[in-house]
Amino acid sequence: MTDFKLLIDTNVVIGLEDPQPVRSSLAELVRLSSEYGVGLFVHGANYDDVARDRDSARRRITESKLEKFQKLRNIPLPDAPQLAARFGPINSDNDQSDVRLLSALDSKAIDFLVSQDAGLRRRSERAGLGTRVLTIEEALQWLRQTFTAKSISLPYVVERKAYEISQDHVIFAGLRSDYPGFDQWFDKCRHEHRECWVIEIGNEIAGLVIRKDETHADAETEHAGPKILKICTFKVRDEYQGEKFGELLLKQILWFAQHSKYDLIYVTAFPKHAFLIDLLSYYGFSETKRVTTGEVMLEKPIRTGALPAISGSPLDSDRLHYPRFHDGAAIRKFCVPIRPDYHRRLFPEIAFVVELPLFPTESFAPVLAHGEERTPGSTIRKVYLCRAKITRIRPGDILLFYMSKHEGYTASQSITTVGIAEQVINVTTQEDLIRLTAKRSVYSADDMALMEPLAASPVKMIDFLLAGHIKPPVQVQTLLAIGVFSGRPPQSIAELSETQYQSLRPFLKVGFDL
Repeated sequence: MTDFKLLIDTNVVIGLEDPQPVRSSLAELVRLSSEYGVGLFVHGANYDDVARDRDSARRRITESKLEKFQKLRNIPLPDAPQLAARFGPINSDNDQSDVRLLSALDSKAIDFLVSQDAGLRRRSERAGLGTRVLTIEEALQWLRQTFTAKSISLPYVVERKAYEISQDHVIFAGLRSDYPGFDQWFDKCRHEHRECWVIEIGNEIAGLVIRKDETHADAETEHAGPKILKICTFKVRDEYQGEKFGELLLKQILWFAQHSKYDLIYVTAFPKHAFLIDLLSYYGFSETKRVTTGEVMLEKPIRTGALPAISGSPLDSDRLHYPRFHDGAAIRKFCVPIRPDYHRRLFPEIAFVVELPLFPTESFAPVLAHGEERTPGSTIRKVYLCRAKITRIRPGDILLFYMSKHEGYTASQSITTVGIAEQVINVTTQEDLIRLTAKRSVYSADDMALMEPLAASPVKMIDFLLAGHIKPPVQVQTLLAIGVFSGRPPQSIAELSETQYQSLRPFLKVGFDL
């Protein structure tokens, strides 16, 4: 990526150490610029501004701040009439400084000018340079959007640096036996401040991923790509196997990589870790080679453009490209109404209340406790149970979950979530319902008993993949306005026409292009 350069206005430099609200933002701007190799520059006009300060002590302090930045030198300056014609009247020394800064921006010696000066910003707008003059907060946003991976946060999964994790933790015992020299390697991870995702249950670490950004030259993968995510460590403790935490970590990895526009993810694993390999393979990882340690390398390219045409099963194609999915005219779309309490169980990561009361009542308790529930609610593969009579749902069809009305939830009366149907089964006995939903269910046995499945009145079991949550959710007022709903929201699963779906499609913001 091209080296970017920011020119800092004097009013920003002065705020670097003054006790003002912008101080922390500016410090973060300096930190991120340094971290990502973005140059921070000052201009001779800054020094002229400071020289006009009659407070000699303050002037010396500001001059010392300027010395922390690189200085632009000898940029040709148009004459005064040209400057005035380009940037507006020059009636004071401050005006002269402003137009000199804007002239440096106009010359393309720098990419952006960071200023808190409203007058300067107005001049820049008149000159057609408004998009390149940023406030501190706008510059921060640009840095984060351009250089930092978008943060994806799920229940239990927290971001940690490697140095925050004790080397003596029991989760490393198995890794030491598989990898001689593991402690020396982990010391390196700690020293390099490697990024980790950790599943924390109380004070225990139940699962761990250590990740690293690499180039194709570093990775030596079969698939190329300038932006490659290496999963260095993927581990769930034996005591927590069966609680779907491996799938939870994988969801974190896949959503993060897709949202952050990586080209490729890869991981190496010993053949004996068949469960992990099978899990990865289900979501599009494929073995490309064996490495010298005896491990297999598994790679998953991340598509950011148009998906290839479907050949074979739409579901198989969607799994290969997960979390991306096909939504062409051949794919049916369904609106799936879901009660708020079951919505919270299926999708706990978006179970937010409007405003917590001072003394929570029982109706708020599920939301307050959801971070401590250990159910498959945060995983990829889920099951939805209902009494709908519809028979047209096929594998690969799109499910759009609509939370029904509840005044306590922020997403009440909104389409919140996109799922991809895997299979649909009509279940006629409670025993079969418990058996068939065992690996995915967020429903208790008591819940399923209350459903009373019978041959004459079966419970419809819809297995699906969670593709993403819509931010912001599409509210009922919008759904009515764009014709997705023609009256009141559906009370049972309803198929959407292609016209209805195309009206809805621009609102399906799931973190990647559809």
